[in-house]
Amino acid sequence: MKHPNFSIAPEIKKALELGAPIVALESTVITHGLPRPQNLELARDMEKQVRDSGAMPATVALLDGKIRIGLSDGELIQLAETDSVLKVSHRDFASAIVKKSHGGTTVAGTMFAAHMAGIKVFATGGIGGVHKESSFDISTDLQALANIPMIVVCAGAKAILDLPATLEYLETMGVPVVGYQTDEFPAFYSRESGLNVSVRLDSPKAITEFAEAHWNLGMHSAVLVTNPVPEAAAISQLELEPMIAQASAEAIQQGIHGQKLTPFLLSRISELSKGKSLHTNLALLLNNARLAAQIAGEMGARKKVWAI
Repeated sequence: MKHPNFSIAPEIKKALELGAPIVALESTVITHGLPRPQNLELARDMEKQVRDSGAMPATVALLDGKIRIGLSDGELIQLAETDSVLKVSHRDFASAIVKKSHGGTTVAGTMFAAHMAGIKVFATGGIGGVHKESSFDISTDLQALANIPMIVVCAGAKAILDLPATLEYLETMGVPVVGYQTDEFPAFYSRESGLNVSVRLDSPKAITEFAEAHWNLGMHSAVLVTNPVPEAAAISQLELEPMIAQASAEAIQQGIHGQKLTPFLLSRISELSKGKSLHTNLALLLNNARLAAQIAGEMGARKKVWAI
């Protein structure tokens, strides 16, 4: 792909040419999701997990107004240590490009950029969705999932959200929600939510076969793969609910909304849990990177031409 606003790292270009497995990684977790120095440590660990699992990591971000697919370690450091970095979703790309800004890409922003580059698998923590504080506050992630044909591996939607409403939205938009080795929709920090997925699949091979069947029918939505957080790192819903309720009430009281809401809620829950939620967040991110790499490897092994 040649485009004046995109820059694809040489190793990613080569992997694309060879049909080698690639996993896209978002960057708002680096710029807005985690404190320093955990943000840089996590970025490096995510890339290492993907490599160790047999795929090529492609972290997506904006540097000086250029959409970058694949970052060097120096560029990861630059992104992690720069203040006033933009949070970039669909509507924000042009602004970041015109201002020549640094930006961390959201789930939606990463999906857009990775799809443009020809990458079919993406690992993140939790998707955005419908907020409890206002039913009109709906993440662009859901629209991206409805329109961009990629396999997206996550630990469900962020627990701070209205999960039933988020799942209803995904159903309305025709997005299949796959439970990886589970019948229950995971709730980010928690393995349980009391809500069902649309289909359970138990192996990376089964996931790739499902995605191929979905897209070969002419569907253009993503396939959302929900991967429960490892049991040893999970936090029960019973323990989480009071913290989420308190953080939500404080956000309403302080008038926090829009793009600032999710970072505030996650940070406040980390404080209320005395860092336990941060540990869980790191564990699920690495777990998702591992599964995504396995899925990307399975896709490469099949050597199919996907009708997308």
